[in-house]
Amino acid sequence: MESSGTTRRQATRQKLYEAAVTLIAEKGFSATTVDEIAERAGVAKGTVYYNFKSKTELFEELLRHGVGLLTASLRAAAEESEERGGTGVEALDAMIRAGLAFIDRYPAFTQLYVAELWRTNRAWQSTLLVVRQEAVAVVEGVLRDAVRSGELSEEIDIPLTAAALVGMVLVAALDWQAFQPERSIDEVHSALSLLLHGRVSGH
Repeated sequence: MESSGTTRRQATRQKLYEAAVTLIAEKGFSATTVDEIAERAGVAKGTVYYNFKSKTELFEELLRHGVGLLTASLRAAAEESEERGGTGVEALDAMIRAGLAFIDRYPAFTQLYVAELWRTNRAWQSTLLVVRQEAVAVVEGVLRDAVRSGELSEEIDIPLTAAALVGMVLVAALDWQAFQPERSIDEVHSALSLLLHGRVSGH
């Protein structure tokens, strides 16, 4: 069982993550100061440094935390589908839905994550690659099982297909948030589901 001190520290870190992610999404990493993060989180500046050695460490932990939540939601969706006796494709479909729900809940984090993926000169690049791989690995596992069971073709390139599925969900969801916010999650999921099932060509 967790002590109240641990729980309180986690709650403080959560507040700092939320403050940092919204500020950095608004202003960029360099322009965001520790003072502003503390103010937005409603804590003293010293609290930031008590929890994190620097702004860079805070951001690195934020990426780790956020992608960890995404990975956990993808894994839970796949496991629930499997428990219901669903196929591999149904598990992938459930993961698409879970990914969209995550992005709908954390749009600022997702914008930040996608932007940072393409920057190669950052201190946290190696951390980002590790946590990205953890999320993609969940999808790879489902694909591998579906190939093994004969449900999917042995010709598919599992690492690239998994990365493409994750990328599709991220980019489609950001497009939805930015340019088509009037659409419901059901509509977006339905469109991506058709792609997944290969029903776009009309054959």
